[in-house]
Amino acid sequence: MFDFTATYTDQYQLAMSQVYFKNGKRDTKAVFDYYFRKIPYGSGFAIFAGLEDLLEIITNLRFSKKDIEFLKQYDFEDDFLEYLSNFKFSGNIYSVQEGDVVFPTRPVLQVEANLIEAQIIETILLNLLNFQTLIATKASRMRLVSGERVLLDFGLRRAQGPGGYYASRAAMIGGFNGTSNVIAGRDLDIPVSGTMAHSFIQSYDDELTAFREFAKGRPKGCVLLVDTYDTLKSGVPNAIIVAKEMEERGQKLMAIRLDSGDLAYLGKKARKQLDDAGLDYVKIAASNQLDEFVIKSLQEQDAPIDVYGVGTNLVIGKPDAALDGVYKLTFSDGQPRIKISESLIKTTLPHRKQVYRMKDKNGECVGVDVIAMENENDAELSKVFHPSEPYKFLDISAYQKEPLLQPVMENGEMKIKKRTLAEIAEYSKSRLAELPYEYKRFNNPHIYKVSISEKLKAERDRLISEHKM
Repeated sequence: MFDFTATYTDQYQLAMSQVYFKNGKRDTKAVFDYYFRKIPYGSGFAIFAGLEDLLEIITNLRFSKKDIEFLKQYDFEDDFLEYLSNFKFSGNIYSVQEGDVVFPTRPVLQVEANLIEAQIIETILLNLLNFQTLIATKASRMRLVSGERVLLDFGLRRAQGPGGYYASRAAMIGGFNGTSNVIAGRDLDIPVSGTMAHSFIQSYDDELTAFREFAKGRPKGCVLLVDTYDTLKSGVPNAIIVAKEMEERGQKLMAIRLDSGDLAYLGKKARKQLDDAGLDYVKIAASNQLDEFVIKSLQEQDAPIDVYGVGTNLVIGKPDAALDGVYKLTFSDGQPRIKISESLIKTTLPHRKQVYRMKDKNGECVGVDVIAMENENDAELSKVFHPSEPYKFLDISAYQKEPLLQPVMENGEMKIKKRTLAEIAEYSKSRLAELPYEYKRFNNPHIYKVSISEKLKAERDRLISEHKM
């Protein structure tokens, strides 16, 4: 959809890379962790999204001739530009599966590559994963409060440029049923849905004529927008007339749409008018600045709304707008690396690592993920610690341990079979179902525990002491 060349990066990635190149560090192996620090929206979980897009883009990421010519004006040296002209990511990536539920401070994805390759892909990695994870999480919250109601993405016109394309994809992973975004529907096999705008009705001399013409021109899946003039005195009565005319032609009106006013009140009144006319099969769709809070309120009021069309608040991730995902060096040139902060929670965890999800003897999630050093054996993983409160610990010896970071790219080539968007969404639904209810509460969800192994804690503390001497 977008022409991603390797210049889809930040200048400082290339500046650092040239210094690595000039100082003989082009083949220095490094490990970077991708994780985020805070769950958006006050949620108890996040939904990981964007992985398969990222892997596909990285597989084909190159510097074009146009890119190299452009970079010449920014003081990059000829031998380094020659290196970039042959650039291809050849590293390994380990990740949780796309669609999984994820939590703060623990690695979601790990990159193992030479320093230059790892730096150059940082920007596109953060750009794609942060945004799609943000939107998928927002969509999942709406799915949880809407029950089995249909959720449609109507946000393309209000999205930040091409971000609307990826927002539609992420919304499906989070549990939406379809989109108005035609190009996303084409590329990603998402069901496409659309009704009409007020301008269509305004373009006719009267509302009834507009409805009649639309029903004749688009009888299949016909939805009439009923709030242009007066929802209950004009819009719904005219929709009923057209629905009866459609019945005479052997057709059925699919739905009416409410786009303004008190949606609960209007929905109930419109439902009664339709039912009294023998049109109980006609559904009611609602739009107009919906989000999880409005949907939750409508559900609690028993509003007879069958379809929610969600726009702006979904695709811009309101109110959080960004996921604070970061990409931190943890191992380089055969040595563990650490970034120290005055706040222990912001101090990075060194080494190659694995993340385990704790489950009880029945295979049920117990609300604990553990970050351990790579290849720690089961005996070493008997006691784990709070990452920033070292006197808090937990005995996990009785739990089953599900390893979450799996190889998804090897030597620059995708190692996993590409899944359809529907398959990713179904996997996400199944993983969310495993999460106990208290972590999915809409308000004040229980905090999911992320712990570190005793061995990893010791290594972190050792490096802190060394660097503070």
